[in-house]
Amino acid sequence: MDKFKILTVAGVVIGIISGVRISYDDYQKKKQLEHERFELTNKIEQLQQTIVRNNQIIADNEQSKRELENQSIEWQEQINEQLKNNDCAGQLVPIPVSNSLYNRAKNLRQSTDTSTPAK
Repeated sequence: MDKFKILTVAGVVIGIISGVRISYDDYQKKKQLEHERFELTNKIEQLQQTIVRNNQIIADNEQSKRELENQSIEWQEQINEQLKNNDCAGQLVPIPVSNSLYNRAKNLRQSTDTSTPAK
């Protein structure tokens, strides 16, 4: 009977030690997961702040683009009005000069065109 009591006590002790060990491991895992969740939450908040800043930059750029487009239209209207009253406006422009001006204007439009990605 003494062996049985010793084995029973040993079994209980081993069970308690195993239970404590498992509980401690679970506690450590929980602590690790909470730390990882905290870090991920911080990263998400940083990304959200970056998104807000980038959206504001985009909105500001769009507003600047509209203002520049409006200014360009105003200037073009002024130029057109001035050309109406200019005697030389009806004269032919030499082809090399007109081609050069056309290509320059085309390149300027392409460099400010945001609808297609830059090459």
